[in-house]
Parts: sequence; structure tokens; C-alpha cells
Amino acid sequence: MPAVIRDATTEDLPALLAIYNDAVLNTTAIWNERPVDLANRQAWFDARTAQGYPILVAVNESQQVLGYASFGDWRPFEGFCNTVEHSVYVRNDTRGQGLGPLLMQALIERSKAVGKHVMVAAIESGNAASVRLHERLGFTVTGQMPQVGCKFGRWLDLTFMQLILTPQRSTP
Repeated sequence: MPAVIRDATTEDLPALLAIYNDAVLNTTAIWNERPVDLANRQAWFDARTAQGYPILVAVNESQQVLGYASFGDWRPFEGFCNTVEHSVYVRNDTRGQGLGPLLMQALIERSKAVGKHVMVAAIESGNAASVRLHERLGFTVTGQMPQVGCKFGRWLDLTFMQLILTPQRSTP
């Protein structure tokens, strides 16, 4: 399936909402248990774009959104201004078709372009496919946090991974 990566527009928000809510209801990728509404996604979209941060979508030849990726500040303190945490979600009927790596590669390039130094991933430890994807992209495991979350009536462990985007960069 040929897919093109482009910047998301507000017209994409209903598709992003559907992908997000599917992940909320059916996966441990998002540790919320309640779906959100379009106003929530609009506020998220507005906040990311106001910061100059990308929201990328993978679309097919019909411009249907197949997945999306974005990043935001890792922590709200000045000392962390060079570090971002990302998210990537693929529509449930298109998982395993290479869209995750495609979105992630584009997102990594965009994070470098806006001057970020480190990208952090926070992954539910049982999500072996996501851990493998990140390893293939050069991320390394930097921490394990057992039983820090709960969803679907069970404890969830968190794996932190990171990618140093600009290893030769001097301290700002």
C-alpha cells in the first residue's frame, strides 16, 4: 500500500479522533479509558501547532488517514526544552504494513529540523511490536517502571526508550 506522509490539517481531525479513540478503547498504547470528543482533539491540534510542532499523517491515494504521529514537550521545564516525547498511532486495519516506521522516520527528521536533541518514547512494556520498531530506529531502553499504570483491570509496566537525535551537538 503506497502511503504519503504530510502535515495534518483540521480536516483530518475526525480521522485522528477515530484512530485515537480506537487506541483508547482497544489497546494499552494510551492509558486513558474514556474516548475523547472532537473538541479535545481540536485543542490538542491547536496546542501542537501553536508550539510549531508537527502532526504528521500517513494517507493513501484517496487521502484517507491511515495513521498519525506527533511530538510534544517531554516536561514543562526549561531544562527539558531540547527533549520531546512522541506518539504514533496507526489505524487498526492497517497495522503491520510499515506505516509506523514511515511515520516515525519522518517525525525524527522533523524533530531534528526544529532543533531537538532527544526524543523519548514511553511504551507499555507488553507492546513488543512497538519496542522492536523503536529499536530498529535506533532507540535504546533507558528505563523500566513496573506497575505504574492500570488499564483493563491489570497493572501495566512502562518502558522508556530514547533516541539521541544530534549526538555531536554541543550543550546549548
